[in-house]
Amino acid sequence: MKLPLMKLSELINYQFDSPALLELALTHRSAGGNNNERLEFLGDAILGMVISDWLYKRFQAASEGQLSRLRASLVKRETLASLARELDIGKYLEMGVGEQRSGGHSRDSILADAIEAIIAAVYLDGGIDKAHKLILSLFDSRLQAVDLNDCGKDSKTRLQEYLQARNLELPEYEILRTEGKQHHQTFTVQCNVKSLQLTSEGIGRSRRKAEQAAAAALLEQVDAE
Repeated sequence: MKLPLMKLSELINYQFDSPALLELALTHRSAGGNNNERLEFLGDAILGMVISDWLYKRFQAASEGQLSRLRASLVKRETLASLARELDIGKYLEMGVGEQRSGGHSRDSILADAIEAIIAAVYLDGGIDKAHKLILSLFDSRLQAVDLNDCGKDSKTRLQEYLQARNLELPEYEILRTEGKQHHQTFTVQCNVKSLQLTSEGIGRSRRKAEQAAAAALLEQVDAE
């Protein structure tokens, strides 16, 4: 196994009998015909099953709708991309020159697909128990933070409901800065709740994501108080 991939293998705490599977999992379609798309397809199904199993056993009184929303919040693209960044997956990806130049190594969709492909690679190499162990390890902190009362609601929704329940005015969001080229911009948004005399900032690749980050930061301030 190549030295960089050995490092990644250590990070996910799994040693491959067939290192070629990990290499394939990290090969984007722009690099050629032999790529990770099929692995991504398989990994998506395995991930959904393992997370569903965990939620089903953890929340035995939850409805189907609640479980579905919780699962969706855990396996959505943004969550997988965040996991990929924690592992620095971008630097291990193989892709075509054009994709590299356009920032493919940091694109949410590509990073999320790579995580699913790695899950499938572990499954094919070591079986379902190994894949199950990997998924629970990767998602551990997120699973422990799951709150059935939230049911996967996003930060803006939770902040709005918190304020409405107390008859307080809704937050105002303002773009403070926009940086970068048109297709790779970074937005900085401020969230202001005048009635609480609280403000926060959030950064994201889109205005929506920046607003969500700002709302999450303000909710943390509320919790701290």
